[in-house]
Amino acid sequence: MDYAELSPGELLSLEFAAPAVTERAWHVEWDVGDGGPERLVMDLLPPVIDFRTSGSTGESRLWRRLRENVWREAGLLADMVAPEKPEAVVSCVPPAHLFGALASVLVPAHLRVPVWHKPTFYGAMPPIEQRRVVVVATPWIFTLLLQHLAWVREMEHVTVLYGGAMIPETAGEFLAAAGPDRALIVEMLGSTEAGGIATRRWREGEPPSWTLFPDVSFAELGEPDEDDEVPLVISSPRLAFAPGEPAPSVWEADDRVRPLDERRFHFAGRRSRLVKVNGRRINLDEVENALRGVLDCADLAVLPVADRMIGEHVDLLVVPKPGGGLADLDLAAAFERMGVRPRRVHAVPRIERSALGKVRHLSTPPTSEAEEAQ
Repeated sequence: MDYAELSPGELLSLEFAAPAVTERAWHVEWDVGDGGPERLVMDLLPPVIDFRTSGSTGESRLWRRLRENVWREAGLLADMVAPEKPEAVVSCVPPAHLFGALASVLVPAHLRVPVWHKPTFYGAMPPIEQRRVVVVATPWIFTLLLQHLAWVREMEHVTVLYGGAMIPETAGEFLAAAGPDRALIVEMLGSTEAGGIATRRWREGEPPSWTLFPDVSFAELGEPDEDDEVPLVISSPRLAFAPGEPAPSVWEADDRVRPLDERRFHFAGRRSRLVKVNGRRINLDEVENALRGVLDCADLAVLPVADRMIGEHVDLLVVPKPGGGLADLDLAAAFERMGVRPRRVHAVPRIERSALGKVRHLSTPPTSEAEEAQ
């Protein structure tokens, strides 16, 4: 793969969503003088930067962020990976969305290290000389790193900076394969509307609890529900705003949490991804992760649906491998792993996902081969 050589000024002069930035491989050296990266950012980026939501919980919407706040948030992310003394960044996340713009473009600028943008799953990792690297990741990147363990083991240290959909089981496999002395995951919880909210980091075992970003605080803690969970409502100086409206003072995320103290919490799941089927509570993100170890398919998703008999239910969408179909899959094992039988199983040609791996909003499953699962 050939990486186009861009200067920092050339990169910043292009829109984050421009095809030249999102769809091609490029390389930028950020060790610049003349006032440094911050001066370039303030001179070349517009005062207000637009980002769109992923469309995973509804129609995609436009949200605006102040340039200074975008630069500030990139600095917070840079501070989270700086203790590992990174010498380079390899990004597999397009800058069209907030996390990609921050981690792929502006974090390397803060760190003043070179960055390589790899836009596809295929092909070798970039042949970098540096041996302490940050890899900016989406869910599929852990599979890529497992496929390129020789590249990983050439490194003194690999920090995976992750933000997006629920982290996959392959993350733990990667840490085990790389070893705790060589690999670290730094995960960010956030959204286009709120920006970065909380972070956690780990080298082995189960992921720890989440800690709020330094400039974020709980805005309110309502009465816990029967599961000891509350909505995640935060205040932050970096909240985005809709066109023509002021920035809000607080933001209620589409998440449920169990607070541990004033700064830490356990994440229970996205509200739109928590359903009860016949009284049994299901976290659809956790179910999807579990099913990937059971179903030999190209992709899958579990969607909440309305059922006229029991109210809430789920459908299972499966993308078979080329030449395959539902009959080739061990659906009985999948249902056992789910703990509930889905209403229907759909074989579909593809599942639309955002750049960060989230399933785009579907009010009803697409037309497909389907089987009743009850």
